[in-house]
Amino acid sequence: MQSSEIRQLFLDYFISKGHELVKSSPLIPKDDPSLLFTNAGMVQFKRVFLGEEQRPYSRATTCQKCMRAGGKHSDLENVGFTARHHTFFEMLGNFSFGDYFKKEAILFAWELLTEKFKLPKEKLWVSIYREDDEAAQIWEREIGVPKDRIVRLGEKDNFWQMGDIGPCGPCSEIIIDQGEDFGCGRADCSVGCDCDRYLELWNLVFMQYNRDITGKLTPLPKPSIDTGMGLERITAVLQGKNTNFDTDLFEPIISEICSCLNVSYGKDRKTDISIKVIADHIRAATFLIAEGLIPSNEGRGYVLRRIIRRAGRHIKLLGYDKTVFYRFTDPVVSCLGSFYPEIMNEKDRIEKVIKIEEERFLKSLDRAQQVFDEIIGKLRASGSKVIPGEEIFKLYDTYGLPYDLIREMVQDSEFEIDELGFQNALNSQRERARAAQKIEEVAVSEGYRELIQQADRLKFIGYTEFETNTSVVALLKDGNRVKELSKGQEGEIILMETPFYAESGGQVGDKGVIISPQAKINVNDTKKIGGLHSHRIEVAEGVIREGDRVFAKIDVERRKSIMRNHTATHLLHSALRAVLGEHVKQAGSLVEPDRLRFDFTHFEGLRDEELKEIEQIVNEKILENLPVKVETKSLDEALQEGVIALFEDKYEETVRVVKILGFSKELCGGTHCSSTGEIGSFYIISEGSVASGIRRIEAVTGLSALSFSNFNREALKSILALLKSAEPVKAVERLIVELKEKQQEIETLKTKLLTQNIDEIIKQAKQLKGVNALAVKFEGVDAKSLRSLSDRIKEKLSPAVILLASKTNGQGTLIISVTKDAVDRYDAGKILRNITQKIGGKGGGRADMAQGGCPDGEAIDRAMQIFYEEIER
Repeated sequence: MQSSEIRQLFLDYFISKGHELVKSSPLIPKDDPSLLFTNAGMVQFKRVFLGEEQRPYSRATTCQKCMRAGGKHSDLENVGFTARHHTFFEMLGNFSFGDYFKKEAILFAWELLTEKFKLPKEKLWVSIYREDDEAAQIWEREIGVPKDRIVRLGEKDNFWQMGDIGPCGPCSEIIIDQGEDFGCGRADCSVGCDCDRYLELWNLVFMQYNRDITGKLTPLPKPSIDTGMGLERITAVLQGKNTNFDTDLFEPIISEICSCLNVSYGKDRKTDISIKVIADHIRAATFLIAEGLIPSNEGRGYVLRRIIRRAGRHIKLLGYDKTVFYRFTDPVVSCLGSFYPEIMNEKDRIEKVIKIEEERFLKSLDRAQQVFDEIIGKLRASGSKVIPGEEIFKLYDTYGLPYDLIREMVQDSEFEIDELGFQNALNSQRERARAAQKIEEVAVSEGYRELIQQADRLKFIGYTEFETNTSVVALLKDGNRVKELSKGQEGEIILMETPFYAESGGQVGDKGVIISPQAKINVNDTKKIGGLHSHRIEVAEGVIREGDRVFAKIDVERRKSIMRNHTATHLLHSALRAVLGEHVKQAGSLVEPDRLRFDFTHFEGLRDEELKEIEQIVNEKILENLPVKVETKSLDEALQEGVIALFEDKYEETVRVVKILGFSKELCGGTHCSSTGEIGSFYIISEGSVASGIRRIEAVTGLSALSFSNFNREALKSILALLKSAEPVKAVERLIVELKEKQQEIETLKTKLLTQNIDEIIKQAKQLKGVNALAVKFEGVDAKSLRSLSDRIKEKLSPAVILLASKTNGQGTLIISVTKDAVDRYDAGKILRNITQKIGGKGGGRADMAQGGCPDGEAIDRAMQIFYEEIER
């Protein structure tokens, strides 16, 4: 049975049992900053289990994309060394939200495994929580599993919980005995052993309790079910393979790796480890990049960078020194693209991103090798055989080398690593990252929970209405329900119907007023909490009470400005794709009244001609006054039409499609103009980089565009007046030429002044270790003049090592030069690095010339002292 058939049979089985087929949520979880990546099937249902979200179904089945790399749930370092560990994998699951419970979950799982997948009953074992007598009875009496094949385990193995508090419960795992050939050979080998003989296939979680802050367990009013079975694992069992890597999920990838790298699989353990790592990591990289992730130096992007570079290291171990990893995207897409069309649609961009990162890694490897050689050279000179942990951490962190590659380089050089020092440096970095990040769980206070249950009867009418008569459903202060709010108090208000748009999708929330016979209220913002429109208010006059009838009105002109900017972002997105290519994807946006900000994936800065063309296209579409139409349809139907969707967003089954006739189609929940002509005009005010592979455009429309134009016109008038010329460009060009000429004259005069005293300067040289060592301090001399003076001194002083330093605007500039007849003993670049490391500066250069600086000009005296110490070493 092929893996695609196994996946489909699982889903079809549960559909036949009344389950809703729910698409996999993205690997990058939305609205859950507690998770680096989606790592289980239940992640997209977390808020449902917590009672914070309602779904139109009570049974669901999924095949969920999962990632366990980085964070506390990481298998990255184990990949390649075991038969089962992966970074990317697929999790098959079925879920019940207060519908069926233990008996049905167990019956479903047993029937699917034994009657549909035809697994032999006599080889199946089950584990249960030691105190779960109910599950034991179902397995023994209802299913007929012999009592001696029902294993009771403790809380560590068979009790699941979402966090320290909240929903939790016992679980039961279905296990297959693969036989002695898979075992460890120990006499006590049994269920729970770490070897592969007793292989866990399917985990059934019975969510039946709520754990409070004291640890007390209280039965849930509606117990739920959460199950998970790895597709790779069940495929290996059904296909009779020893490892997941031998299945048809990996075979095409491994075949391509062997072909491209000219290696064989299954003949050498070390080679097999590298092949497995490469095969696993290309799947992970393909799916992460398809969702818009770009390699970077922090967060999720850093994990992606590590995955690509770890694969690159194993490619190098197999004797290949060129870019090749990107080519393995093709078999991944061939194998999984029919079920996950996003990787098929993004194939070209995925390959390009991987190739660029590969090239960067190979360059980093060259630079790191130079640094490593310098470290080894110094240690050999000192007689030490241990590389300090801080130096190893620099190679790991600054140059991005995988630790196992560094370890191998060290072993090849017959040196040792200061493991403790490296771990201390690594832990210090992690602590800094944690302090900077301070990620908090997304939590909803008790004040909202009851209201969220009523969210379906509350209506947002703001797509068509700017004002309405409505009623107050609830008032909140500091997250707690209150009966009233009086003058001067701030809080939140929930309305039965509201025209106020709640911040989402990059569009800011509405402001406005709410008026009742007894009160006037200013709405300062509108947020979305668990499907509720929460109006952030301040009572300006009177008292507002729960149940009051009120008149609600948004700030109409502000909203219209926001609508202009939001529709303009759709025009901009399509124009970018038309000019730069289909690889362009939205990576973030901000839609405010006075401007728009649009982040997108692209690998280089935009040329002026490209910016002009993009701006031209957007303004042409505005002048064409194209109709903007909104349609509501199923997600599948929308995607089949080629609508642009963002994979980091979580969409409902019914979606809103915003179409700009013949030019743009996007899934969007925001507010828009009825035609493009309402935008007025569009100006790009800036373009730049915000992260590796991510560019940002800021632009203005409407009245803000007019203000921008007026500002530029007034600025130009002022420039014309100052230049007293009708041709400002030519006038400025003339000024620049004159300025350069004057600067050249000044430099020449400075050099003359300096060189007039060159003989006096040379007299300050000291005879040290057979060379002339000269260190001189100046005030207000630039680097160029220092270099020129250094060259003149070298003509008159030899052999010599020279330091010229100058304090300018509070900072220090350092120039070190070595004459040709002294470079065999002294390296200017190394001397400079040793100096700058001790005075808080930086710099670099060649053996004969190096340049650097320090933020504190007062450190020059110390630099000169260190210089002489370096010469005397």
